[in-house]
Amino acid sequence: MVKTIENREDISLLVHSFYAKVRKDSLLGPIFNSHIPEDNWPEHLEKLTDFWETNLFGIAKFKGSPTQKHVNVDRNLNHTVDQNHFGQWLNLWFETIDILFEGQLAQNAKEAARRMAHGQYMAIWNHR
Repeated sequence: MVKTIENREDISLLVHSFYAKVRKDSLLGPIFNSHIPEDNWPEHLEKLTDFWETNLFGIAKFKGSPTQKHVNVDRNLNHTVDQNHFGQWLNLWFETIDILFEGQLAQNAKEAARRMAHGQYMAIWNHR
């Protein structure tokens, strides 16, 4: 049943559903699974839920540096992260949102992800 994003539980559902897809994806899965140990996934998903709760509800919970993490991953992969990776990430994000949610916050989550994907890719490029 499609509904609107209303609270942290909804964001947690979105984040968990999305990253379950990412981890199985042939392009993204190997990257995420090699950089995040299995035991760290629960903590990572909580941090990502904080991130999206901050972004969508303006509740200041997230602390961290996503840009530095992405730059480090790109460095670890010999500077091979490219636009296809971010495009697939966006495709899976949009697909997950469309399956689970509708409404303005769902649209805001798509637009925020679009801006972030562009910003992270440009940051990686600038650090090469």
